[in-house]
Amino acid sequence: MTQVLTQPEATRWIERWDAQQEVYLPDREERFRALIDAVHECAGRSDPLVLDLGCGPGSLAVRLLGQIPAATVVAVDADPLLLELGRTAWAGLPSLQFAEQDLSRPGWPAALRLDRRPDAAVSTTALHWLRPDALRALYTEVASVLRPGGVLLNGDHLRRDEAAEPTLARLDRALIEREEHRRAPEGRAESWLGWWDAVRADPALAALVAERDRRAPEANHHGSPSGLLGVHEDALVAAGFAEVGTIWQRGENRLLCAVLRA
Repeated sequence: MTQVLTQPEATRWIERWDAQQEVYLPDREERFRALIDAVHECAGRSDPLVLDLGCGPGSLAVRLLGQIPAATVVAVDADPLLLELGRTAWAGLPSLQFAEQDLSRPGWPAALRLDRRPDAAVSTTALHWLRPDALRALYTEVASVLRPGGVLLNGDHLRRDEAAEPTLARLDRALIEREEHRRAPEGRAESWLGWWDAVRADPALAALVAERDRRAPEANHHGSPSGLLGVHEDALVAAGFAEVGTIWQRGENRLLCAVLRA
C-alpha cells in the first residue's frame, strides 16, 4: 500500500530543508527580507503577480505572501519531490500556485497560462545550476513576459572572476565562512546531502524519490560557470534589462536586481 504524505510531515521536511540551507546561507532570512522589500518597492501595486523561479518547496514564496498578503505567487520548479512537499504543506494558500516546468527548456512561460504580465520574477539559490546558454535563454524569456518596468531579483552566491579580481573574490568567500563559523562554531546538525539521505530513507517519499531519480535533476548543480556574477550581469543586459546591479550583499552572497525597460 502506498503511503500518503500528510501536511504535518511535509511541513516537518520543509523546516528541516530551511535549517540545512542555512549551512550555506547564514544570512538567508536577511536576504529573503531584502528581496521582499524590493518587490514591495517596485511592484507598483498592492496585489503583484510574482514568479518564483526554481522555487523548491516554496520557502521564499510563503515568506513573500506573509509580507504581501494580496500578492499571487506562481512558484515554478522541475523537482517533483520538492514541489509535492510545497503543495502539501501550503495547501491552504490559494494565492500560491505551484507549477512543474523545466526552466532550461524553451517555452515554459506559455505553459503557466498567466492572465496578466508579472510585476516581478524572483529566485533564490536556484539559477546557478543552469549552463550559461540556458541562463541567457531563461532571462530572455523572463523579459518577454514581465510588465514594462518589472524587476527580476536573484539571490545567490555569485562569485567574482578570480582571474580578474583574486583578492576581492577571496574576501567575498572569507566573509561568508567567518560569519558561518561565528554563528555555528560546532557546525550545523544537517547538511544538504544529509537532508537528501534522510528523504531517501522515508518510505512515504519513496515514489517521489524514484520519480526524481528518473528525471536526474541534480546534473551540474554545483560548479557551473553560472555561479559567476559576470555571467548573470551579461546575460541580463543581453536579455534587454535596462539596469542591472547588486542591491544587497554579504560577501559573495548577493541580491542581484534587473529592471526591465519601461
